[in-house]
Amino acid sequence: MSKTSDDETRKPKSKAKDAALWVLMGMLILGLGGFGVTNFGGGITSIGKVGDTEISTNDYAAAFRQQLTSFSQRIGQQISAQEGIAFGLDRQVLQGLVTRTALDNEAHRLGLSVGDAVVAAQLTSMDQFKGASGSFDREAYRFTLDRNNLTEAEFESNIRSDISRSLLQGAVGGGFAAPAAVTDTLYKWVAERRGLSILRLGEADLTAPVPEPTEDELKAFHEANIATFTKPEAKRITYAALLPETIAKDQPVDETVLKKLYEDRIDEFVVPERRLVERLVYPDQAAADAAKAKLDAGATFEALVAERGLTLDAIDLGDVSKEDLGAAGEAVFATSELGVVGPVASDLGPAFFRVNAILAAEETTFEEARDALAIELQTDAARRAISDQVETVDDLLAGGATLEDLAKETGMTLATVDYVPGAPGDSTIEGYPAFRTAAEAVKADDFPQGIVLEDGGLVTLRLDELVPAAPIPFDEARDAVAAAWRADAVTKALATRAVEIKAAIEAGAAIGSFGIVDVTPEIARDGFIEGVPETLVPDVFKMNEGDVKVVEGPAFVAVVRLDRIMPAATEGDDAAALKGALSTQLEQAIATDAFNAFTNALTDEAGIVLDQAAINAVHTSLQ
Repeated sequence: MSKTSDDETRKPKSKAKDAALWVLMGMLILGLGGFGVTNFGGGITSIGKVGDTEISTNDYAAAFRQQLTSFSQRIGQQISAQEGIAFGLDRQVLQGLVTRTALDNEAHRLGLSVGDAVVAAQLTSMDQFKGASGSFDREAYRFTLDRNNLTEAEFESNIRSDISRSLLQGAVGGGFAAPAAVTDTLYKWVAERRGLSILRLGEADLTAPVPEPTEDELKAFHEANIATFTKPEAKRITYAALLPETIAKDQPVDETVLKKLYEDRIDEFVVPERRLVERLVYPDQAAADAAKAKLDAGATFEALVAERGLTLDAIDLGDVSKEDLGAAGEAVFATSELGVVGPVASDLGPAFFRVNAILAAEETTFEEARDALAIELQTDAARRAISDQVETVDDLLAGGATLEDLAKETGMTLATVDYVPGAPGDSTIEGYPAFRTAAEAVKADDFPQGIVLEDGGLVTLRLDELVPAAPIPFDEARDAVAAAWRADAVTKALATRAVEIKAAIEAGAAIGSFGIVDVTPEIARDGFIEGVPETLVPDVFKMNEGDVKVVEGPAFVAVVRLDRIMPAATEGDDAAALKGALSTQLEQAIATDAFNAFTNALTDEAGIVLDQAAINAVHTSLQ
């Protein structure tokens, strides 16, 4: 006899089944509780503790999330929690929380706290809790806390802890003074200067030309430097593209529209005469006449400017037209010579105008501008035509069309390129950032999508295969091999010549007798000399006065002589300022070391207990 649903309902359950059901329910509850439910509030509330003070799961989750966001912004792409762990962000966050908790634990042990008045002052000064009047708004306070799942008591307790922690940290890290001997020693090292001469050598400095290589030498060089002549791994990508420059020439041109465009932009094509002018204004005609008398007596325009308490930058009008100068325009543009005009009436009062340059009027006729305007119109029309095709291309791709189908049905250009990730080539399509981004990311099983390019073009692409790295055959690479061989041979010959010149200088020859010398009268340890290897300046500070050294780098060979060593200045405002800055840095470093030693001692004394399972639960929740 078959069983009915009523029979099942009425049938008593066995005790064994009841027990099994409760065991399963218990495991489910424990499982949910262990991983926390709703902001970790219903499960694990702590990931560990320092002494008697706990590190809450919510604090760790919030700090880790903030660190992920900050790191993602720095590198320009969003990373996951697992990627953050791989970068060690979780350890950084945990170390910071352990240090903070150690301070909280010590503050509690010492009974260090602040009163309600201090907390209230801190709270009411926070901008996020201020209303339209600029004063503390209790409703804004409650609303903000509610949105962040915080009670007033919790938030105010956090403020109290923050202030107490800051007091403790300030007591530990404050009051340090940098030892004078250390500051002076560091100052002498930092402020020391060097004067040097650099004789840069080129192929023209060789005593004999570099001989032409034999074919065997080139082949041997190719084999010895095969890594240089190896094509890197590439993505072979087929793409279908529709570019404005490709179809622009086929777009019709309306002469009436062209002429209207020319008239609308006539200011670009008909430019009146302009002048580079400075204007010096006086409060009244009497003052201007007095200045004119001084000018006629031989005073310079610069002297008049300085007398008015101004600078040339302050009175510079730049590039102006006759209309720009208003009432003074006629007089200023009447002169055909450079120099001072005035005083003449201006919109600001009597003024002198100095004409520094005359820019002749320019006119481009319609006939001269026509071709450029036509290209603009055709390119705009091409962009619109391509824009009209975007939806059609998307529909075809969604319907399963291949790139070859697109080329047949839409007129897109079909081509293939071997794209090297991180090192794009010089093909037209690789010049588009949007294409490069897609090419970097494309995988073999990706579905082709339409990509709108920066100039309004359209492209879609497909990864056909990965082309493995492979040596370039000698016959194909011969020109590049010959150029590299020659560059190497010249560098070696220059290095040999540099050693000869160095020996001659050390024997008493003048460094200037071997060519043009670049003299750097004074340079600091962190100084910069354009066009030299980064190692040159540090090497100079290891030399003794009068020493000569050969310096080599990529495409660089030079003979360097240290002319003089200038000890650090012992007096003056600059010396005092630098000593003060170094002293401040030393004090900060000492304070940081003292604080780190203090917090390490606190954690060693109080003890750290961490719950890795709880930490992992937080990581899981952030995936």
